[in-house]
Amino acid sequence: MRRIVIITITILAALQVRAQELIVFDSQNLHCTDSVLVFSPQATAEKDLPTLFLLHGFSGKYSDWSTHMDIQAASNNSGFRIICPDGFYKSWYFNDANPANMQWRTFFWEECWPEMEKRYGLKADKTFIDGLSMGGHGAINLFLDYPERFRGAGSMSGVLGLHHSGGSQKIIPEILGVESILDPVCTAESAINRLERIAERCGDAKKIVLISCGTEDKFMTASQEFEQRCTELGVPHITLYSPGKHNWPYWVWLLPYHLQFFSEACQ
Repeated sequence: MRRIVIITITILAALQVRAQELIVFDSQNLHCTDSVLVFSPQATAEKDLPTLFLLHGFSGKYSDWSTHMDIQAASNNSGFRIICPDGFYKSWYFNDANPANMQWRTFFWEECWPEMEKRYGLKADKTFIDGLSMGGHGAINLFLDYPERFRGAGSMSGVLGLHHSGGSQKIIPEILGVESILDPVCTAESAINRLERIAERCGDAKKIVLISCGTEDKFMTASQEFEQRCTELGVPHITLYSPGKHNWPYWVWLLPYHLQFFSEACQ
């Protein structure tokens, strides 16, 4: 039987109420627990809020974003509810080819998403997903699973073509049950090769895709190739390239800009 534990953390500081929820899934698909941190602006009880699913990168965990910056302040300032699930050290937000191992994508759609929808009343025209590096690919890939459930998606320094994945070029094939990152299975699972799904599932409905990367980042080429593919397919997109490396100072600086773009898309 699936169990969900919900812990609400309320802090009074400088006469401002800040509320966070830690939701722990005892997941049948992950074969372990998954912790999800939820930040709501100014402890509001409202359900009908713009929402951002925010994913971490390789070797990270659910608390990465809140460890490196004040996500509660970002939620307060933007008016967004921000949801940070645990993608674990190296899941790449995929289903493992071995069903006895972690099925992260199934967990997201069959366990995490329904619970968030029930609790917070997710609205397709106000829901976004974003992430950094491994999470950049994960965010775009999850968006492409069901683009009709989102207004848009973002990638920060995302590895949007898996052949660019550097140190994970052995890890990803193992997860997907093949031998090489150049195997057709890996190619088919690359976000850059799934963009057609937006038109297939959404018709003429316009979705926003936000692509950002630091110009000193080793994954800059992956973002540029993804941008080019968006242009070829006529997918509406925004690119933000600026000085920056593949590191937390860049992502901390970048998140408020992504939230601003997403906020404007809700207007």
